[in-house]
Order: sequence, then C-alpha cells, then structure tokens
Amino acid sequence: QVQLVESGGGLVQPGGSLRLSCAASGGIINIYAMGWYRQAPGKQRELVATITSGGSTNYVDSVKGRFTISRDNAKNTVYLQMNSLKPEDTAVYYCNADIWTVGRGRRDYWGQGTQVTVSS
Repeated sequence: QVQLVESGGGLVQPGGSLRLSCAASGGIINIYAMGWYRQAPGKQRELVATITSGGSTNYVDSVKGRFTISRDNAKNTVYLQMNSLKPEDTAVYYCNADIWTVGRGRRDYWGQGTQVTVSS
C-alpha cells in the first residue's frame, strides 16, 4: 500500500518561509512526476508545482520566483521550498505522485494534506 506522508506546514508571517516535504513508501517500483497542489477555503484545488523524474519543473504563475520544487529520488521524496509567503498562499497543500507499484500498476496517489497559514 503506497503512502505519501507530508510534513512541514504551519503558521508563518507574511514574507516568511516554509519547507514542505512528502515521502512516498510502499511497494514502489518507479516514481514518475511528483507535485504539489493546494486548496484554499471555498476554492478548487489548484496545481502549484510539478517536477518530473528527470528534474524538469513547472509552476503556477502566482508562485514563480518564490517557490522551488525539488526531489530526492533516492529517498522517494519531493520538497516545496516556499519563500516570500503571502496571505493568499494560505491553503491546505497536497502532495501528488505518479507511481508504478508492485501489483497495482501505474496510478496517481495523494497525500493527506498539510495546512499552511500565512498571517500576521
């Protein structure tokens, strides 16, 4: 059973920084793209950033220049470094990964979500 375990959320003041982590485990053969999504209250879940297994990245315009996605393939872990945080970044952040596993083939998996609150 694949699990994506997120950590690193919390409360931070505007202009501050946080680093999210998401570790995948459980019968993994290969991990393809990994990414972070977020959902603010009353809004739809939106893509924040993605990274391929080869390291190519993509960001939503609103976080370009402030957020950096990275991954450690040896640890099956993806990170999201968030700098210059703004109140509008407040949301539950979800990790997503495209994973090929023993017995289940290739499919998308989601983490449980971690709350990020940017407020003074």
